[in-house]
Amino acid sequence: MTVRGPLDFDILGFETRAVHGGGGADPATGAVNPPLYLSSTFEQDAVGHHRGFEYARSGNPTRASLEAHLALLEGASFGFGFASGLAAEDAVMRLLGPGDHLVMQTDSYGGTYRLATDVHRRAGLVVDIAEFSSLGDVVTAETRMVWIETPTNPLLHVIDIAAVAAVAHSHGALVVVDNTFATPWIQQPLRFGADIVVHSTTKYLGGHSDVVGGFAATNDHIIAERLGFLQNAAGAVPSPFDCFLVQRGMKTLAIRMERHCTNALAVVELLRGHRAVDRVLHPSLPEHPGHTVARRQMRAFGGMVSFTLHGGEEAALELCAGTRVFTLAESLGAVESLIEHPGRMTHASTAGTSNEVPADLVRLSVGIETVDDLLNDLEGALESLR
Repeated sequence: MTVRGPLDFDILGFETRAVHGGGGADPATGAVNPPLYLSSTFEQDAVGHHRGFEYARSGNPTRASLEAHLALLEGASFGFGFASGLAAEDAVMRLLGPGDHLVMQTDSYGGTYRLATDVHRRAGLVVDIAEFSSLGDVVTAETRMVWIETPTNPLLHVIDIAAVAAVAHSHGALVVVDNTFATPWIQQPLRFGADIVVHSTTKYLGGHSDVVGGFAATNDHIIAERLGFLQNAAGAVPSPFDCFLVQRGMKTLAIRMERHCTNALAVVELLRGHRAVDRVLHPSLPEHPGHTVARRQMRAFGGMVSFTLHGGEEAALELCAGTRVFTLAESLGAVESLIEHPGRMTHASTAGTSNEVPADLVRLSVGIETVDDLLNDLEGALESLR
């Protein structure tokens, strides 16, 4: 009988890795999906001799499958699952200590900004928020970490990962990239020189608004050793079922992202031509300041669209309340389209800071619905603005 050998993922495309990267069929039963191991502890063959797992906070087979699968998609040697995106970011920031210098760009996600400035700064971390156009003036010999989102949330700035990595590494600093908006289907930051990549797996990776999770990956074994220690010591680990849901979502990531991105392009075209819209923010636009970089480091331009309205904050709030197919809700990256007002919702914590978002800004997470339904819904809400 011929024995089927393992797949060689080095020669297979992203879509194949997304479907088959979870470890293959279960050798015991032939189940094509990774089993869900709902066990908090594991029998040991002798004192100190286990079969790879001993206690579920330290490791679980379902989590291990997710970690290996997502690391494969990011081109990483090591991956770590966490209970939320912010739990993953917290572990990465814990690589630093009191007096260490962290540089973070303006227009970072409000939760990340709050974590750095209201939690880690209080513990002694030196945090600077800077425009990355002048990165050379901010990164110094004391800098230990440079934190990037690209595209950013919610203004969709695009950061040149390779250029930032060159500056940061010349000063001995680590580079962290939040890849949540892009996903590994659109870009893989480690290939551009990043040291660590983080995700909120709640978003596009899970993709169905039914799970909260986070992830961090690296190719550096020293960083990986410390992240593994922090994952276990602080204990902010995802449940096996959460891991199962994220991994299930990852299998369809490529085809979902294709639809998110093509639907978003159609939404951008509608917004660009509408009298009520002041400015459209999307990397696909030639006038977008990050368009050239996006074309170089991204496969597509993403499913997130932000824009401002001539009617100011009042019009933005009215529009958010006026759509029906676009659901008024926080979060992003799932199959359904969402609309929100960042200044009052996801980014309220940045009010009065350098990261404060415009009051007339609306953010869309464009889903995978029939595109004409999305366009008709949005156009109807725009036309009804007073």
